[in-house]
Amino acid sequence: MSADPARIDLSKVAIVLNRPRYPENIGAAARAMCNMGLHRLVVVAPERYEAERALKLATHGARHIVDAMVMAQDLGTALASFSFVVGTTARLGGQRRVYRRPEALAEALIPVSVDNTIAIVFGPEDRGLTNEDIRLCHALVNIPTADFSSLNLAQAVMILCYELRRVAVAAPAEATPRLANRFELDAMYDQLRDVLVRISFISHENPEYWMSRIRHFFTRMQLRARDVAILRGICRQIDWFGRKCYDDGRGGRAKER
Repeated sequence: MSADPARIDLSKVAIVLNRPRYPENIGAAARAMCNMGLHRLVVVAPERYEAERALKLATHGARHIVDAMVMAQDLGTALASFSFVVGTTARLGGQRRVYRRPEALAEALIPVSVDNTIAIVFGPEDRGLTNEDIRLCHALVNIPTADFSSLNLAQAVMILCYELRRVAVAAPAEATPRLANRFELDAMYDQLRDVLVRISFISHENPEYWMSRIRHFFTRMQLRARDVAILRGICRQIDWFGRKCYDDGRGGRAKER
């Protein structure tokens, strides 16, 4: 039987809980994932974690997800291997692309899931993702609500997982080439910042102000792994040429003396 060309590959999608406060919410999120056929769970720096309390809410059916979940110390490390990162937010505006309907996000992830791993990130129950967390995301998704916008963490996970399940089964024929993962992107941004400061394109006193704009620019482009390799090669050449000019200048001054 041939694969449906308009379905997402759920094996490529992970749910990431960033600094969850209560182990019960970890278990309830795992249960929601299990209900919808997702199995990759990453938990970042939980405020407190007690396996017994988490497993009680996960129930027997989702125990395997809790047992196999990956624990990470910080969000950057947790996302290093993912090519496409989506953050959940109740706030609208800003320069990130925001999907205002979870179903729109699910549809958009269909071609991405062919050759890329995807992380859906949920922030702490009391305050959500910070601006620093959002900087690591390629896109954001908003769950529209009525006047009361606060959702329980497991409820939010269920809504996103349901929409992903709705477009699940097989990968599409037209695939998005592999996007650069978080580790590759962060290494590129570090190298780019150093080179731009060295050639005085951005100020060494506040480089992150300009780097934030540059990050937004490249995020909109959804850089592929080969794009990152090209940009890093350009940075190396700029660095080499700058050093060569400096050394040549020093040599000329030495001859004059």
